[in-house]
Amino acid sequence: MSSSTSSQPLVNPAGTTRLLWTVLVTVAALALLAYLVAFDQGAVSRSGMYLHELMHDGRHLLGVPCH
Repeated sequence: MSSSTSSQPLVNPAGTTRLLWTVLVTVAALALLAYLVAFDQGAVSRSGMYLHELMHDGRHLLGVPCH
């Protein structure tokens, strides 16, 4: 019987690390977007009304109560 053992790892650590960072950045961006749309209520957009109105309309679109 011959046993074949491979000296290469089954998982590529560089690819796994890149995937992990991609997932973490994506989740952080989605969490920031959810905060801005659902909970911000104009705190970030004090410099102008455009961002406030855009997020206000986003709350209505998603069905988040804001009034």
